[in-house]
Amino acid sequence: MHTLPRLRCLSLLQQCKSTLPTNHITQIHSQIISNSLTQSPSIVAQLIERYCAPSLPHATNYARLVVTQFYRHHNKHNPYLLNVFIRCAPPTDSILVFANWVSNATLNFDDFTYIFALGACARRARTLWEGLQIHCRVIKHGFLSNIKLQTTLIHFFVNSNAFPFAKKVFDEMPERTAATWNSLITGYSSQTTHARHGLLLFLEMLSGDYGVKPNDTTMVCILSATSRLGSLETGVTIHGYITKTLPDIKNDVYIGTALVDMYAKCGCLNSALKLFKEMSYKNVLTYTTMVSGLAIHGKGKQALKLFTDMTESGILPNSVTFTTLLFACSQSGLVKEGLSLFQIMKEKFYISPLSCHYGCVVDLLGRAGFLNEAFEFIVSEKVEDDEVLWRSLLHSCRVYNDVVMGERVLKIMNVGMYEKSEDFVALCNLRASVGKWEDVVEVREVMNYKGIENKPAVSSVFA
Repeated sequence: MHTLPRLRCLSLLQQCKSTLPTNHITQIHSQIISNSLTQSPSIVAQLIERYCAPSLPHATNYARLVVTQFYRHHNKHNPYLLNVFIRCAPPTDSILVFANWVSNATLNFDDFTYIFALGACARRARTLWEGLQIHCRVIKHGFLSNIKLQTTLIHFFVNSNAFPFAKKVFDEMPERTAATWNSLITGYSSQTTHARHGLLLFLEMLSGDYGVKPNDTTMVCILSATSRLGSLETGVTIHGYITKTLPDIKNDVYIGTALVDMYAKCGCLNSALKLFKEMSYKNVLTYTTMVSGLAIHGKGKQALKLFTDMTESGILPNSVTFTTLLFACSQSGLVKEGLSLFQIMKEKFYISPLSCHYGCVVDLLGRAGFLNEAFEFIVSEKVEDDEVLWRSLLHSCRVYNDVVMGERVLKIMNVGMYEKSEDFVALCNLRASVGKWEDVVEVREVMNYKGIENKPAVSSVFA
């Protein structure tokens, strides 16, 4: 093998950016073939990584062919290149290729193969069945003793909302690392219904019986769980523990942001603002969290002032920032400011509006009673297919007893055919609000004829 061409190809691949077009990478691929370097695993691995770049979704097929050709012509038993592909490719492609190679008796999977395959399942929704099959293979081939693999397995089950499976794997582990604890605590903390379990697991970790101490990631997760539960007493206790064990929290942007979020959601806005001002470093997430805290407390003007401070400090807002800002305007009735923000988002910061942004604007106009303007906004922005927007406007029609607009919205939603129970209820409420009881009876009769039952409300109380 010639050293100079090999080094040149490696250098080109390493300098390749993810934004490079596919045809440029194929040119480098041609150079690799012409210099007989396709048998070099290091070069082929770099090539696979470049083809699997997120900005080149269609180039994944080239990467799959590279892997197949390498094993076909060189008959290697080492799964290194397959592992690279599974790690770098989009989850759907990774799972598909892994499944295709399962039946290949010449290739011996190792720990990393299963770790990357489970990681791909964790990144893709509705893959519990595929992950369970991988779990069975892990047990069958004796890889379950690997701590990293077990931790990845917990992470997968958590992402699939299969918490009993995750807890079973966790309980059966003879040894755990901080990452293992954090995987399960993160999963519990991400959902309100399981947040209390996250706190209990944290207390178990604090007991010291397992020889693992909480780190900064653990604290961020636990603060998230506390925010979801709205437990101020627990939050203050955790804050004290952080101050005692991690004294330099003013320089930790992630813990600082989590503390701001916790105090804001637990009702202590002044404490959140104090911590925010004391932070020596802030990023877009910190500002967005503080804006969200101001929004839920109805402090729309303060949120807008904070947005101005943010841009003046050189920090660019993102899509989530504008969602919270529009929500703040909606809660505070700042119609003019909210509409201006929507235009600034598109024209100054070049952020394409998402459904949540449109929803905030419709809610903003609807809350203020500008029902016609909300209707025209939906039509002018060409988002008539979004039922959430129409339902938001329908709710505003109910609040302001605007039966004419409500009927108009319902006809657009269902083209004159009311098929969902909530649509019937909305129509009944609208007509009842202006005393059209005969029309209410008519709607109820249609519901009975079509066999549509009203969905009962559900309330949950966490003791």
